[in-house]
Amino acid sequence: MLRTATELDVDTIRRLRNQQANRDVSITSHEITADEHATWWAKTSVDPSRRVLIYERDDRTAGVVNFFDLDGSSGAWGFFLDADGLAERGKTLPAWIEVMREATAYAFDELGLDVLTGEVLEHNAVVRQMNRRFRFVEGTPEVRYADGREVTVIPISLRKQDRRTQGN
Repeated sequence: MLRTATELDVDTIRRLRNQQANRDVSITSHEITADEHATWWAKTSVDPSRRVLIYERDDRTAGVVNFFDLDGSSGAWGFFLDADGLAERGKTLPAWIEVMREATAYAFDELGLDVLTGEVLEHNAVVRQMNRRFRFVEGTPEVRYADGREVTVIPISLRKQDRRTQGN
């Protein structure tokens, strides 16, 4: 289930984002400080071009979905899961499939987007494979510098008419 994040979720969002498994596959890989996170939330929570959703599974917070650059017909997204908690419970793969299904449905059915975009790091082969399963198309890789390291970022996109739905 996806629900809108509130002020009560802010510390949990930061805790999950700072899990090593999530930092390892993010462009920004440093540990997010409390001040940095508070600044992000203050801007994000009032920005009409953004949505932050909490993914719940088995009545627990299991991840965070971020939509940004929303302009009515297109938008970008990213998500991260409670890597530690889900792994401990043996629920990582089912949660991953479920959050992708729910988030893409939200993008196209709730937000009314025609195109959903995002980015994935080149070395993140597992996510790239899952993105293809959900019919995202990869664009031309781009080299960037973040947190003192070089990363190759691959843009992804999914058009509404190409998405996976129940039965296809």
